[in-house]
Amino acid sequence: MLVSILTPCRCEGPYIEDFVANVESQELPPEVEIELLVAEARSEDDGYQRLSRLAADRPWLRVLDNPRRTTPAGLNIAIRQARGDVLLRMDVHTTYAPDYVAECLRALESSGADNVGGPWVARGEGFVAETIALAFQSKWSTGGGRAHDPGYEGFVDTVYLGCWRREAFARFGRFDESLIRGQDSELNFRIWLRGGRVWQTPRIRSWYQPRRSLVALFRQYAQWGYWKVAILRMHRAPASLRQLAPGLFLLGLAAGLPAAWVWPVLAAPWLGVVAAYLLANIAAAVVVCRRAGAWKFLALLPAVFAVFHFGFGYGYLRGAVDFLALRRQASSRFERLTRPTAPVREARGHVASR
Repeated sequence: MLVSILTPCRCEGPYIEDFVANVESQELPPEVEIELLVAEARSEDDGYQRLSRLAADRPWLRVLDNPRRTTPAGLNIAIRQARGDVLLRMDVHTTYAPDYVAECLRALESSGADNVGGPWVARGEGFVAETIALAFQSKWSTGGGRAHDPGYEGFVDTVYLGCWRREAFARFGRFDESLIRGQDSELNFRIWLRGGRVWQTPRIRSWYQPRRSLVALFRQYAQWGYWKVAILRMHRAPASLRQLAPGLFLLGLAAGLPAAWVWPVLAAPWLGVVAAYLLANIAAAVVVCRRAGAWKFLALLPAVFAVFHFGFGYGYLRGAVDFLALRRQASSRFERLTRPTAPVREARGHVASR
């Protein structure tokens, strides 16, 4: 059996060697072979040169050109070039257990699902990233999504990365290239809407590298909130009701501030809501730190929770204005948040497999 690994890649030069070594060290069943298809998005760093050197003596590694430079476009390019019976996504900025591929294949066979994957578990490097990783698994920051529960096994609405039989893309379609972010969630939502199933098991283990600053985290979650509304417009329903909460809360706070200024009688209730939210963040931080036995993160965790909530909420409200109220395409601001502005190199020849 041939397994095709799909990898979108942009500006990941420092991590390329470790990622390829991680793939190369996978403990595969005797009957399984792999090919690694990296859709390189004309990066400004030296990622393409590093990949080319690695591909020169690895016939199972092919580097594909991704001229559109977006994640869904890269994934679709890799899908079209894939030769395997099973297609599996692996991102560069994630570390994988040695049995990652083997467990994906086992889950695909045993669950009968159309897409399988493991929980979305974060592992940070540096104090801020470690704090973000700790918050990443908390229901208070993620809304209780099972994809963030490292111990959950069963059907889910979406799953981290993914593993599919080839025929799944013929049945459900490929990734939607109009979505700069959230294309994986949209595909999983489409699978559910068309009678398919998505399965998660903790036996599929990987560790995602989160952002290393609060500013970068805010930008990331603003993007995710923004593109969730595009999915809502596309399917005329949110993939999950919990996605609405951050935007509604932020809208309530924003509307309440001028109201409290005009009518002082509303100031006390508004301040009460703010105080209750701050206390809730602190309480959630205490619970998380106590559970992890890591009290050094207590001072920063409440702020990290707020960045999760307000980043996603802000993006969701902006998306509601652009996609629902004004019925237009993505705003230039959010296009800049997700697309590089530096000049890109001309198209290059692909590194073909031998």
